[in-house]
Amino acid sequence: MFEIIDGDFKNSKYSDEEYLNNWPMLYILENGKEAYIGESNHVKTRMFQHAASDEKRIFEKVHFIYSKMFNQSVTFDYESKLIQYIVADELFQVTNKNSGIADKKYYQKKEYDEKFEILWRKLQKEKLVKHSLEEIENSDLFKYSPYKELNDSQRKAVEDILKKMKDGAVNRIVVNGMPGSGKTIVAVYLMKYLTDSEEFNGKQIGFVVPQTSLRKTMKVIFKSIYGLSPSQVLSPSDVTRKHYDILLADEAHRLHQYKNISYMGSFKKNCEKLGLTTEADELDWVLHQTDCAVLFYDCMQVVGPSGIDFDRFNKKLEYSLTNRMIAYFTLTTQMRVQGGNDYIDFLNNIFSGNCTKKYKSDNYDLRLYTDFPAFERDMYEKESEVGLTRMLAGYAWPWISKKDQTARDIEIQNVKRMWNHCTEGWVHTKEAIDEIGCIHSIQGYDLNYAFVIFGKDIGWDKVAGEIIVRPENYYDQNGKRTAEYGDLLEYIKNIYYVLMTRGIKGTYLYICDDDLREYLSDYIEGV
Repeated sequence: MFEIIDGDFKNSKYSDEEYLNNWPMLYILENGKEAYIGESNHVKTRMFQHAASDEKRIFEKVHFIYSKMFNQSVTFDYESKLIQYIVADELFQVTNKNSGIADKKYYQKKEYDEKFEILWRKLQKEKLVKHSLEEIENSDLFKYSPYKELNDSQRKAVEDILKKMKDGAVNRIVVNGMPGSGKTIVAVYLMKYLTDSEEFNGKQIGFVVPQTSLRKTMKVIFKSIYGLSPSQVLSPSDVTRKHYDILLADEAHRLHQYKNISYMGSFKKNCEKLGLTTEADELDWVLHQTDCAVLFYDCMQVVGPSGIDFDRFNKKLEYSLTNRMIAYFTLTTQMRVQGGNDYIDFLNNIFSGNCTKKYKSDNYDLRLYTDFPAFERDMYEKESEVGLTRMLAGYAWPWISKKDQTARDIEIQNVKRMWNHCTEGWVHTKEAIDEIGCIHSIQGYDLNYAFVIFGKDIGWDKVAGEIIVRPENYYDQNGKRTAEYGDLLEYIKNIYYVLMTRGIKGTYLYICDDDLREYLSDYIEGV
């Protein structure tokens, strides 16, 4: 089905197959370390063009990929796919720029998508790639790659943002989006595009990530991407050290204010360094330290008093500096959760008490358990089948294992488990499958399946017909100190909303509160 023909790019020596002169084909240029992936209807001619380019002279070999089934729509699509997967495979550093990569539709695309796996296995056999597609798809580098195919909503946002930045029309840009709408993908895509672009050459560009865990992951990813550097990934504190032309702030709802945080001393010093008082917050630091800020924000993912809620966020943008021009964009398509926007709408109805019918989907698995040992058993089974399956919970149990690692924090139906032993990179640690992740270890990450425990910090008021929370059963002290009941209700609902939007293929629930379980059993299929 696929034929790979090797050529000597360095010495411009190629075989005589007729299709090398006039047939839509793919090719991989490489030198053992770097690679460049392309497509052309005239690959031999394309090689002579590349040979005249200084940046391509680093390559020694070329591997032409031929199939009698190829047409130009297929080679365009496969070129994007190969770039995405070979980047995440990490055998080569891919030198392609990421402009123009988008999710392309064409005749019989579904059939060609299935055939791509055959091509990949052929490349494995030829030792041009290492890992299986399944292994790659579970990796953070694949999920957050700047070479991801953008959907229409993302592509339109990227095009409009870049146009406004090039025109100098705005210097404050806000990208809103629900969990799984691809805010981080757009952020990383923009970072790569701006870094590669001649128009922004010499500009100081930084990528701000508030969460320590996700920041560590992003540094690893930036190290693996040609042209990017881990030093471009910044904490909010890093931002205070120098001025930037452009700052992209991912997960901007996780930027902190001077409230309920453990680092008040350093926070105060950073404010003083910038001539600000502690009435300011980390969003102010970002706005103060850049000519152009691009902020990726979701008000429904604010999970504690230290976060930047909707009102505070809007006021900061409107009043932080004079003569600032603001543009707003919204990502509307659900990318992570295979249940799509229907699943997100269902969650919103669940948490607002407005559900009217049981959730049904051919694309997404949502189940409610009453037997916790079965819940745990099925989690291990899913981990064995597809990997990247984790158990998560609201902060409804004290974290006693933090001081005594032999202790177990959570006991349900005689099953004992402990909280995440770390927050940085917890998802990919070997211990994670036997632990329970809290919001701080999982926000910003994808799973194949999420097994989510609703603790007794959240319940259901039968008389009022609404979700309630119990502060006495909520053990995140920084998450509840200074919070009024109404605020805490929103924070805890947001936490469970985030936990229930981690799973790509499915979400399985265990509910500790009897009345809440009874309420949800009317709308979620039981096991």
